[in-house]
Amino acid sequence: MNEEPEDSAAINSHQWICYGLVALSVVLAAACLIAWSNGANSWVGPSLTGCFLSLALAASTGQGQLRQLAFTIWIATGVVVGMACHDSFITFPPWFFGQGNREMTVLFIPVLQIIMFAMGTTLSVADFTRVFKMPTGVLIGLVCQFTIMPLIGFGLAHAFGLPADIAAGLVLVGCSPSGLASNVMAFIAKANVAMSVTMTAFSTLLAPLLTPLLMMMLASEMVEIDVPAMMWSMTKIVLLPVLAGLVFHHLIYHRLKWLDRVMPMVSMVGILIMTVLTVAIGYDKLMQVGSLLVVACLIHSTAGFSLGYFVCRLLGRDQLTCRTIALEVGLQNSGMAAGLAKSLGKVATLGLVPIVFGPVMNIIASILANWWRAHPAENET
Repeated sequence: MNEEPEDSAAINSHQWICYGLVALSVVLAAACLIAWSNGANSWVGPSLTGCFLSLALAASTGQGQLRQLAFTIWIATGVVVGMACHDSFITFPPWFFGQGNREMTVLFIPVLQIIMFAMGTTLSVADFTRVFKMPTGVLIGLVCQFTIMPLIGFGLAHAFGLPADIAAGLVLVGCSPSGLASNVMAFIAKANVAMSVTMTAFSTLLAPLLTPLLMMMLASEMVEIDVPAMMWSMTKIVLLPVLAGLVFHHLIYHRLKWLDRVMPMVSMVGILIMTVLTVAIGYDKLMQVGSLLVVACLIHSTAGFSLGYFVCRLLGRDQLTCRTIALEVGLQNSGMAAGLAKSLGKVATLGLVPIVFGPVMNIIASILANWWRAHPAENET
């Protein structure tokens, strides 16, 4: 009898915490503007970082649409913190960076491997056998994934006249598989989550083969591509950790239910670490081409969502399938792309595009997913 009032009190408590954090975010945003307008640059970084951090915590504790935007806001927070780090508001221990040109150390790859392992723990054999129940939809999605985004990236790389290493980053993002974000957005959009998970699983396993081959065909004039070396790097970065996570899922995961809450957090923290470090290292290049890069990523991601949906419609698929495939095509594994850039020794150039692309694609996907959630597909009702 007493459970309902306690639940209600807990909900009200969370709401008040959320309101307080939003208010703090607004105050810190105002402080940032005041500091900037008065030339107090040393206060801009701390206040802006606090603003985004407060908003991200508010989204994590809030309800409704604000909570659905939590993932996107945390990624944006990582970008802001990375920029603040470059301005020495936050300093890294020396072992975070290499010598000379401040390349990322060996820490970067293990973080990505942990993320991919965490992704693997969310998969099961059923996610792969499910393809036999919906073969056409999954096949269409995978073909769209590895044709639409690579070709758009190639076209934009030439159209925007970016430096070769950065232009190749657009192709790299396009040649990457879909990521965990597509499954999250499919859930928010009330799309076909099972199909989304299956497509993510297959595109991830195909990536060590297809991504290097596509990069060789589309970006070899921009950067040197060593296909066998890239395949081996992706095998170590992506394939082996995912397979290890899959084994872990079947041997241990099902016995420890609390991991359902922990592993997504592990992935999120890993993505944030990579975002912060890559932005901090690539800050100078980002300032040179930042606005142009944002526009290119905006076009790239929007075209991916749009073409993924309309190609699927032209092929006679139902709305729910089209929405699912659109989210899979438009949402790339930008963390994997950044990790691959590190393995090529070009994290400050090639790796910049994935870091810019991540927040851009998540913002667009959040808007799209919430719109679709409010307008259910015909075959959903």
